Amino acid sequence: MITVSNLSLRYGKRTLFEEVNLKFTQGNCYGIIGANGAGKSTFLKILSGEIDPSTGSVSFTPGERMAVLKQNHYEFDEFPVIETVLMGHKELYSIMKEKDAIYLKEDFSDADGERAGELENLFAEMDGWNAESNAATLLSNLGITEDLHYKLLKELDGNQKVRVLLAQALFGSPDILLLDEPTNDLDINTIAWLEDFLAGYEAIVLVVSHDRHFLDTVCTHVVDIDFGKMTIYTGNYSFWYQSSQLALKQRAEQNKKLEDKVKELQEFISRFSANASKSKQATSRKKALDKINLDEIKPSNRKYPAIMFNQQTREAGDQILQIENLGKTVGGEVFFNNINLMVNKGDKIAVLSQNSLATTAFYEILMGRDTEFKGSFKWGVTINPADIPIDNAEYFKGKDLNLIDWLREYSPGEKDDQFIRGFLGRMLFSGEEVLKKASVLSGGEKMRCMFSRMMLQQPNVLVFDEPTNHLDLESITALNNGMRDFKGTILFTSRDHELTQTVATRVIEITPGGLIDKLMSYDEYINSEAVQKQREEMYAIA
Repeated sequence: MITVSNLSLRYGKRTLFEEVNLKFTQGNCYGIIGANGAGKSTFLKILSGEIDPSTGSVSFTPGERMAVLKQNHYEFDEFPVIETVLMGHKELYSIMKEKDAIYLKEDFSDADGERAGELENLFAEMDGWNAESNAATLLSNLGITEDLHYKLLKELDGNQKVRVLLAQALFGSPDILLLDEPTNDLDINTIAWLEDFLAGYEAIVLVVSHDRHFLDTVCTHVVDIDFGKMTIYTGNYSFWYQSSQLALKQRAEQNKKLEDKVKELQEFISRFSANASKSKQATSRKKALDKINLDEIKPSNRKYPAIMFNQQTREAGDQILQIENLGKTVGGEVFFNNINLMVNKGDKIAVLSQNSLATTAFYEILMGRDTEFKGSFKWGVTINPADIPIDNAEYFKGKDLNLIDWLREYSPGEKDDQFIRGFLGRMLFSGEEVLKKASVLSGGEKMRCMFSRMMLQQPNVLVFDEPTNHLDLESITALNNGMRDFKGTILFTSRDHELTQTVATRVIEITPGGLIDKLMSYDEYINSEAVQKQREEMYAIA
């Protein structure tokens, strides 16, 4: 168990937490949520001992072992991959190193023999003889193939390093597991494996993630950081979000009778409990929901940007986009070849590829920024496309403009300050914030500005390349709703499972061997055995 008592953290006049009192118990997974800058990662660092609180304390049940997903990708560069994983169990690794050092001694003494015997007993108790094979299995499950297990970590690419560090955190079944954005840079299959692993894990898990599908799959509780307070709610992220929105609606309806409110909340909990029966953690989750105190459900103070795209300069005609024999090769690497595609009116197409450079190249061609390609494409005469590129640096680099003047450059008609302020206000830039310089914005703020720019263009076709990068959960939820409600056509690539599943009506996958094109949802696509067989054949061609 973890007990947090009267915890406060202050940086000068700024208070992140104030008088926090929480208990985290065995067998539960807690999703830490809060706006960017609320202190999610900082809280995990306090629990791990990396940061000291201003006041208060954190205590653990004696004998429990903690593991932390490391964010420093260079810390273990000089160590072999398999050894890096073994280092995740500090006590076992220390015993291994001491034992090896004793056996290497040239002047081996009786005392050394006694100590070696003690270490061998401890090593056996910790299942040390199977440690290396267990570490290898863990690495293989996370997509690190056997030929990489004995390479130095610095020889791996960034995505592979993340997986090794995740294996390090999971190794040896720690009693307490702290994970900060564990799904970053993981592919679909690896995330699914991690979801299964954590859903059946009997330790205490605390996780920070912007992946709503991941939080929904693994979490039994949500820890909400809001206005310096931290509150634990039973249920996963979707339950927290939907219940807080319901409570917010009820607060707005001040004259609603108390018994009507209670009935509405009870019906909501009942529906959610029924849905939870399909979950991997069905029994414990349903029991917990059945015990919920209605007073626990409170309105969220979160602010959600208003990302809405249904203002269009004109309605699109039937001819949207035709692509013929499109090909792109970079430095001898074939990204795609002979792509033929007809985009239909109203399609919402998830564009997939194992190579993210291929999807980006595809969008760069369609938006006219890349003219070095084979084949052709043609937008319909009524089409006004707008896009959010994966790299928006060129829109902000060297821009010594405040946000009003920056956005005014992208306003096709109305130039009035109040009109521009209105669009910025929808993206949560209010008051003096609109006078910020565009060149000093954070990643999330830049993305919200790009959404304002897109809405001003009033497009009838939207193109998104990883639009959830740098966004907090509130902005991701708002974007998801905006894309789902859009009446036009969308082409998009996103690692956010929930967004892709709830928006896409069609899935295409760009492979070196050709195009896979299916009129189905994302979940249907990734769960289809026929599709998976086709994917293997297409990628094998390369």
